[in-house]
Amino acid sequence: MPNSIIHCRRLILQLWHDRRGNFAISFAILLVPVLTAVGMSLDYVRAYNVRTKMQADLDTALIAAVKSVGTKDTNLVQQKMKSWFAAQTDQTGKGYTLSDIEIGANNNELTATARVAVQTTVLQIAGFKKVDVGVASSVAGPTKEYINVYFAIDKSASMMLAATPAGQAAMFGAPAYCAFACHEVEGGPYKYKGKSYTTNYALARAMGVQLRTDVAINAVNQVLDMVEAANLETQHIKVGLYTVGQSGSQVLAPTFSVSDARKKLSDDSAGFNAATSQPATYFDYSLADLSKFVGTGGDGSVNNPSKLVLLLTDGLQSERNWVHDTSSGIRFPTTVGKLTTATTPLNPDWCKQIKNDGSSFGVLYTTYLPLAGDWGYDRTAGQTMKSSGFKSIWGGTWASGYGNWTRQAYLPVALKSCASASNLFIQADSASEIEKGLGQLFQQYMSKVRLIN
Repeated sequence: MPNSIIHCRRLILQLWHDRRGNFAISFAILLVPVLTAVGMSLDYVRAYNVRTKMQADLDTALIAAVKSVGTKDTNLVQQKMKSWFAAQTDQTGKGYTLSDIEIGANNNELTATARVAVQTTVLQIAGFKKVDVGVASSVAGPTKEYINVYFAIDKSASMMLAATPAGQAAMFGAPAYCAFACHEVEGGPYKYKGKSYTTNYALARAMGVQLRTDVAINAVNQVLDMVEAANLETQHIKVGLYTVGQSGSQVLAPTFSVSDARKKLSDDSAGFNAATSQPATYFDYSLADLSKFVGTGGDGSVNNPSKLVLLLTDGLQSERNWVHDTSSGIRFPTTVGKLTTATTPLNPDWCKQIKNDGSSFGVLYTTYLPLAGDWGYDRTAGQTMKSSGFKSIWGGTWASGYGNWTRQAYLPVALKSCASASNLFIQADSASEIEKGLGQLFQQYMSKVRLIN
């Protein structure tokens, strides 16, 4: 065998048995899959972070869109969402481009799905240019719900108080000497500008004095304006009118006709406006009656509307008889001392049935203003809770520390417990606050938007 061939064979055998180059060869072979694995880890972590941020953006954009335009026009919702979504992406530099948004509406529920393509970095070595990411979110907005709104207005004598300090001063002055327009003739008839008036109410009207009940009517009318505006595209909100006094009465069953509601508000014979008051307020009776009128709250569908009760009241369980210092109690104990003891804030337990039946309960407390030096106030609302019949007569309980509070001071505590939630309770002192407050309660309920998933 020639020497050259023998030499070649020896070199091949040496290379075959030489292990010193294996690491380099192995590294070269494994380099691509290692880089691909690292790239997958880095790029998919990046994609996951993008997905998390995009989910938060989609949730926020969907809620903002529903609050702004409702759920009736899905095209408009889509436009709003795309604009908001794009603005957020541009401002925060999150490194992705929104490729598509799909909107689907089902009754009052709106679902959005968003997809983006996240550009890769290291994975491009393996030929992967992007990672597709998708998120979904659903929101239920009340603007599409079918809703019944029940306005329940306190018709007690105390709601006939002059609504402004100027009005109270005018009524306190000659010839009435009383800030209320509800009392029977006390030393009348009254002479005013050459005419005679047999009741405080007639006198108040002649003097142009605005009463608390007048303010309540104005507040309801303002909410009716909101309802009318909400019903322009789709009639989905009904309104009903009710009084709370010796019993609960239905003045107008729930209707889509805002004009019918306004007519009832201005009709003296309907017993809803300032032309009438009732000689007693029994919340245990009247709220039980009201719960029967309201019935069970639904899911917001056309045949099963959700329900909102708006109670406008000063919250005092009372009879008018103590004003006259008589013992002719209607329900209250017949002696004067016990009659004044029975005048207390309402027991919040009386509100539970309406809430337990699935309705939302909003309360506007028309502040029972202290009447300094008034003997009737001093005997009743000006007395302490522990001197009252709140527990012994009406079965109520109060938390430790409230016993020395006056009954007037405890009224908002009791009424806040009636409301379904803290944001559905408002206390209003002045006429303007009362008118504004009822609208705020309505808006609080209507702006409620619930994130589903």
